[in-house]
Amino acid sequence: MRLNKYTFILFFTIFFTGCIPSLVHKSENRTVPAAYKDSQDTTNTAKVKWKEYFNDPYLNLLIDTALKNNQDLNIVLQEINISQNEIRSRKGDYLPSVDIKASAGIDKMGRYTRLGSVDENLDIAPGKRFPEPFSDLLLSARASWEIDIWKKLRNARKAAMHRYLSSMEGRNFMVTQIIAEIANAYYELMALDNQLETLKKNIEIQQNALRIVKLEKEAAKVTELAVRKFEAEVLKNQSRQFDIMQRITETENRINFLIGRFPQPILRHSETFIDLKPDTIYAGIPSQLLDNRPDIKQAEQDLQAARLDIKAARANFYPSLKITGAAGYNAYNAQYFFSTPESILYYLAGDLVTPLINRNAIKAYYYSANARQIRAVYNYERTVLEAYIEVANQLANINNMQQSFSLKTQQVEALTRSIDISTTLFNSARADYMEVLMTQRDALDSKFELIETKKSQMNAKVNIYQALGGGWN
Repeated sequence: MRLNKYTFILFFTIFFTGCIPSLVHKSENRTVPAAYKDSQDTTNTAKVKWKEYFNDPYLNLLIDTALKNNQDLNIVLQEINISQNEIRSRKGDYLPSVDIKASAGIDKMGRYTRLGSVDENLDIAPGKRFPEPFSDLLLSARASWEIDIWKKLRNARKAAMHRYLSSMEGRNFMVTQIIAEIANAYYELMALDNQLETLKKNIEIQQNALRIVKLEKEAAKVTELAVRKFEAEVLKNQSRQFDIMQRITETENRINFLIGRFPQPILRHSETFIDLKPDTIYAGIPSQLLDNRPDIKQAEQDLQAARLDIKAARANFYPSLKITGAAGYNAYNAQYFFSTPESILYYLAGDLVTPLINRNAIKAYYYSANARQIRAVYNYERTVLEAYIEVANQLANINNMQQSFSLKTQQVEALTRSIDISTTLFNSARADYMEVLMTQRDALDSKFELIETKKSQMNAKVNIYQALGGGWN
């Protein structure tokens, strides 16, 4: 991509002058963003195609279907066609226009009018009176051409070209969003499946504990309160299953909507979810965002279009030159229609027009064009800054989630072992029933948290790919 002056200005401002100091702080908890800023390795994960980045065949099939059927994406494609037609329209403005005119008519002048009295006293030919009514036959080719002295029309065409390119980048940006949204929903679906399976296993454990407590009550070792507590815990988790099942249905239908089809089951390998390993991420160097992120390139094209709009608006203050002409045949009688040169007509004229008194409308249009350019500059700055922050956040997120998952795995293992220990102690009357109940509850919560952490890990994998600008190429 050819970098213009705006790109260089913003690049040096944002990445070298330290206008975002919070991201390059030298403290311990900022090491990942700082490493991204200081990186010299140009290897970039954004260059990997999405079919290679996501190696789940079910997920890839969903994404491929969405890129064909998603309604929002198809709407954007039609907007691209509109932008392309706008280029054709602007191109036609500065080229000559030619049309053909054919007409036939009759008219009769009143006898007591100026023209009628003249016709009454003149002959159309020696010894031949003016016909009444008088017919008029015409066949001519007409041309008009506004000479683009100040490049107003050509600049307008170039602006339309940049808006077309902007719409293309907008389509690419939407592709990255759709891919990320489907992938995140897919991993959320797998996480919900694992939570549901974990909950079912936990209910089995609690039901076994409930049977033991009932036997202990019959032996007068515990009271009715212990039985009711365990029974309530089982009922609570059985009710919780339906909440998760509802979330699974909603997530499946969200994916179905994104891929443009009516509700149906989503195929997935949920049993392998916990064992999924995020790939190594290569963030490259910050300047690569200018080439990889479609939203940055879209903002740049909008900025170029706004700059050309100002040039076109400024040209409205200058004189415009328009040349018009026509040539053809004109006669009052069909038998004389193609008589040459008697029936030939032609004309050629040039008009030079310049605004003189009421220029407020031109000024307003020019000022609006300037305001739109300033708005485009701010939008470009915001987009670049947002892209950099997204990458820095997701790199930090990947690192933090990896460490969190490792610790939570150890927590789950410890609490899972503690269930057997607490049950054994309870059976030997060395532990209270509440200890067993709380241990089971803590183990379930820790497993749910482990699944949520794995989902956050996989979401970070998706989000960093999107933040780096991957998926559209």
